Amino acid sequence: MNQPTALVTGASRGIGRAVAIQLAKDGFQVAINYYNKHDEEFNKEQALEVLKEIEAGGGTGIIVGADVSSSEGASELIEKAVEAWGRIDALVNNAGINKDQLTIRMTDAQWHDVIDTNLSSAFYCSRAALKYMMKKRRGRIINISSVVGIAGNAGQVHYSASKAGLLGLTFSLAKEYGPRGITTNAVAPGFITSDMTRQLPPEASAKILEQIPAGRLGTPEDVACLVAFLASPVAAYINGQVIRVDGGMSF
Repeated sequence: MNQPTALVTGASRGIGRAVAIQLAKDGFQVAINYYNKHDEEFNKEQALEVLKEIEAGGGTGIIVGADVSSSEGASELIEKAVEAWGRIDALVNNAGINKDQLTIRMTDAQWHDVIDTNLSSAFYCSRAALKYMMKKRRGRIINISSVVGIAGNAGQVHYSASKAGLLGLTFSLAKEYGPRGITTNAVAPGFITSDMTRQLPPEASAKILEQIPAGRLGTPEDVACLVAFLASPVAAYINGQVIRVDGGMSF
């Protein structure tokens, strides 16, 4: 019962997957959230693979299918984690989607899908988790933003707006709940290796690399190690910060 508990939204692949595995390595019990309205069974299989890797390393976890873009889904996710372990010590708001489109061609549905999944979900999950964190007067909320939330990007008005919104959410939660022992920080990844970046043509990849002083794309593990640090007891005095993980691309 004394083992800390972390909940990671959108944890079946990519950054969320790496975060869940790293937190388990660091001694957290991890609730692995997954959801895909177009192919939920596929995402469930991916989440099970994450759980298997955690358990193979001696860790503990559960998988929870829930649509965190809705208030009801977020509340269900938090309640299932609390039901399993009685506590939530760290919440990582990672769930996110993108549907690139020029503003003039963007539909209302595309706008709302991205905003609801990337930004509203973080609000819903944070609100539901805070009542448990406040009882213990400690907790960690970590929001996965993006460098495009700081600098913007053509064709990603909705995505950039959602990631910028996470920064405002981070700053406000840090001020509201810092006095109660709960820290809130944001991580802003740059170009990270993913299914999407692996499909880029060589000339596009080369152009991206020219912008990165580190000379390589980041990995999900680069992000996960920072998130695990922010979730740990040694990060207790770090609050309301945005930390970029982009190889020096945006300084």
